Amino acid sequence: MELNNLKPKKGARHAKKRVGRGPGSGHGKTSSRGEKGQKSRSGYSRQMGFEGGQMPLHRRLPKRGFTNIFKKTYAVVNLADLERFDNGATVDEAALRSAGIVKGRNDGIKVLGNGKLSKKLTVSATKFSETAKASIEAAGGTVQEIQ
Repeated sequence: MELNNLKPKKGARHAKKRVGRGPGSGHGKTSSRGEKGQKSRSGYSRQMGFEGGQMPLHRRLPKRGFTNIFKKTYAVVNLADLERFDNGATVDEAALRSAGIVKGRNDGIKVLGNGKLSKKLTVSATKFSETAKASIEAAGGTVQEIQ
């Protein structure tokens, strides 16, 4: 047995339906398309969501809300995440990305006060919550808000 002799098992493959090849084929004359109408014509392809002329669902449902194109999204970092840095380290966006804490595209970083911080760090971020700012300064670190 060689690759050029391989064939599928008998009955495993069906012959393609050949339409419009006479009445004996069972698919002659109208080629299984019925008599008249849009679906019987050549070049017919239905649009996505078309419901036969009935008002489509996406147009029947009411529109709600809007999308604010000026919205800013911030990567959230908790104080517990900053605990992994060494004492006296400078923590900025590059350091957070290399540590795998911040991923993806964001408009900035916001530090929140969830968790405890016991190390003296210099943290620079776009925004800080009041509790995060107080906790960093209480641990002997400094806070730098960048724009």
